[in-house]
Amino acid sequence: MHDQNRRSRGRPRIFDPEKAVVAGQRLFHAHGYEQVGLAALTAAIGVNPPSFYAAFGSKAQFFGRVLDRYAAAALALEDILRPGRRPVEALADLLQRAASSYAADPDARGCLVLEALRGDPADEHVRLARLTAERRREQLHAFIAASHPAVASAATDFVASTMSGLSASAREGMEAERLLAVARLAAGVLPSLLAAG
Repeated sequence: MHDQNRRSRGRPRIFDPEKAVVAGQRLFHAHGYEQVGLAALTAAIGVNPPSFYAAFGSKAQFFGRVLDRYAAAALALEDILRPGRRPVEALADLLQRAASSYAADPDARGCLVLEALRGDPADEHVRLARLTAERRREQLHAFIAASHPAVASAATDFVASTMSGLSASAREGMEAERLLAVARLAAGVLPSLLAAG
């Protein structure tokens, strides 16, 4: 019995990549990619640097995994932009959910993807964030174009720019109620914008 307990205590902890991505997301969102060093990252995840590199390749590749998880969970476009849903309703919902999401956690304000775009375009983590943002913009454009092709580009630009502004304002400390008020004002423009297309 004593030997069995000793063997159990001596076994290495099982590494869970998904939990590592969750921990990394918290760090990156709170501090920004550049401010999170490898030592802080591996300490938060609970692995040593060689294990980190073996599992994820590099800090930038790990950030790519974080971005994929965040994009799928933070604002689930597949749910919000459902085929057959009225565009005015769906886009208003998207803006209001963005406003709420960006201010929900005082330690992780704004949109992780949009805030990462503010770095040097030559950096790998910025390129990965841009790819994520472009995929989401394409989803948004396709949804609008299905019913309002003539104004799909303008409406996509309007919604994406509003979301970027909401993210920046949240990062600067604007509280959720004010962000929601801005989102509702922007949503009020949607009927006239879509009516042209």
